[in-house]
Amino acid sequence: MRTTTERPRSSSTVPLNPVDKFFHITERGSTVGREVRGGFVTFFAMAYILVINPIILSSALPEDATFTTTDIAAGTALVAGVMTILMGVVANYPLALAAGMGLNAVVSFTLVLGSGLTYQEAMGLIFWEGVLITVLVLTGFREAVFKAVPRQLKTAISVGIGLFIAFVGLINAGIIRPGGTPVQLGINGSLDGWPALVFVVGLFLTIILYVRKVKGAILISILASTVLAVVIQAITHLGVQSDDLPTGWGQTVPEITGAPVALPSFGSLLQVDFFGAFSKLGPLAVILLIFSLMLADFFDTMGTMVAIGAEADLLDEHGNPPKSKQILLVDSLSAMAGGLGGVSSNTSFVESSAGVGEGARTGFASVITGVLFLLSTFLAPVVELVPTEAASTALVFVGFLMMTQVLDLDWKSPEIAIPAFLTIAFMPFAYSISVGIGVGFIAYTVIQIALGKARKVHPLMWLISVLFVLYFALGPIQNALVG
Repeated sequence: MRTTTERPRSSSTVPLNPVDKFFHITERGSTVGREVRGGFVTFFAMAYILVINPIILSSALPEDATFTTTDIAAGTALVAGVMTILMGVVANYPLALAAGMGLNAVVSFTLVLGSGLTYQEAMGLIFWEGVLITVLVLTGFREAVFKAVPRQLKTAISVGIGLFIAFVGLINAGIIRPGGTPVQLGINGSLDGWPALVFVVGLFLTIILYVRKVKGAILISILASTVLAVVIQAITHLGVQSDDLPTGWGQTVPEITGAPVALPSFGSLLQVDFFGAFSKLGPLAVILLIFSLMLADFFDTMGTMVAIGAEADLLDEHGNPPKSKQILLVDSLSAMAGGLGGVSSNTSFVESSAGVGEGARTGFASVITGVLFLLSTFLAPVVELVPTEAASTALVFVGFLMMTQVLDLDWKSPEIAIPAFLTIAFMPFAYSISVGIGVGFIAYTVIQIALGKARKVHPLMWLISVLFVLYFALGPIQNALVG
């Protein structure tokens, strides 16, 4: 379904230059300018990971660690840059990769602080999870699972991710926060503080430019709201949001405190112990941990690649993107690369949809994003200048673009509508793409059984539904094994 003003195919498919020819830019109805803009927007939408990943992983660092959070930040940028460029060149898909949110929290709070592993042993499990997923891709199993999912469920996944990333954007910007109710608007139901103003101005500027069909609406808004944030910070000298300063900046302060350029240090690279966890926890416990990591990574990527393909109008009649195997292979290798880089599993980022919303349709946008990640190893102070309040506007607006695909669902058919609804609802409510997919898959299988249509369910859907049941019951299973 077309959801942007820049979607129509070009009247001519003759490549204009070697770059155009290699990436099929004109053939996919795009231009080099759109791809460059899309690459920049995706980078800015993802740049927060360069700050957040070191913060989360720092909880797992021992006091006598030989490397620092600065090393982790540089390693995060390096691995993200290399793997995103590889995605662009090998798969020609507008999808960027970086250290996965959620998976990095598992490293710190489950593997290290919860299970007693060292930082290096935790990275060893991340590496083996990547190896396992890579084997599944090379044997064709991962692609087969992807193609076994009914098209309507794939559409529901895309819509659910739209709501999910909009929710992520609102949370990151501090517009939605925990409060007297599970979540609430801003602070006690009000939008208070300068950072909230930056977000509101950026979002409405995006809307105004979009409805007036201004090219580069999302990127222009991010840059404009960043300039506003820098001016506000220069006058007010706000700090980062805290209990004592609820109206502070969410994750990054829009100011440069030192030199804008610095030589990177890659001390996190190869901080990995491949076999320590097996001897410390035992093979069975390690297998369960690797399984939980793999399942989350496996289906997060599936949902993301569908959402990006749907938004970019790149899916075929069965809801599959071009070069599915190459996309999945690069993503799988990224998990291994994250472990070897000491920065946690790298995976496909749904924030790539921000670049697609700006017009990106090919892997050239990914190459641009990847190059910007590599440059950011030297320009960390400049990258950190963009506050999350400015970048999050792109996520919220792209959530709207992806939500329009809800019209493609058959809401009059309960056997489709109910699994679709549960998929869409559980993604933002459970704050997990994988959980939404799992609930939708299980509901679809149960409904087909109830209707006497069990034979209609693909064997792989049966298998994955059972695996998700085990995944949702992983806590009780682990407790029973320990007991």
